Amino acid sequence: MLVPDPKVVRKLLTRYASLRIAQAESETSTAARELEDVSYTLCVMMGTTSIHDAIAKADALLTSGRPTDPDGESGLSLAV
Repeated sequence: MLVPDPKVVRKLLTRYASLRIAQAESETSTAARELEDVSYTLCVMMGTTSIHDAIAKADALLTSGRPTDPDGESGLSLAV
C-alpha cells in the first residue's frame, strides 16, 4: 500500500482548515469550489470517501511515531 507524503498531507490539511475558516467568515463560490477540490484530494490521497474519515486517517499518519501518553493518546489531534 502506498503511503502519502506527510508533508503533502500536512499542506492539504492546512489548506482545508483555512478554507473552512474562510467559508465560515464569508461564503464565496471560489472558496467553496476550492474547499471541494481539497476535500476530494484528501479523500483520494487517504483512500476514503468521507472527508471526516480522510481527516482522521491524515491525523493518524501525521501523529504516528510521536510520543504517546500512558493511555495511548498522542495528545493534541491534528484533525480539523
